[in-house]
Amino acid sequence: MDSAMISKIMKAKRYAEERDRMHFRQFTVVFTGDHRDHTVVYEQGHWSCTCDFFAQRGVCSHTMALEKVLEGMLSEAPEPVPA
Repeated sequence: MDSAMISKIMKAKRYAEERDRMHFRQFTVVFTGDHRDHTVVYEQGHWSCTCDFFAQRGVCSHTMALEKVLEGMLSEAPEPVPA
């Protein structure tokens, strides 16, 4: 393995340990459920989920689980939509 690749691997390891460097702005996750799958989207500080509970309450176990997993890595406030 060349020295440039070794350097990049070491840098990646350091970045992975410094989670405060990463801030998610958007992503999509599919939760595999016991009865059916649910798609969760995080975009510009807002959650959505395809489950019925989210449709009624605006929050659900799927979004809460992701908030816990990604604690400290999500944008604090919704980003303004570019004009």
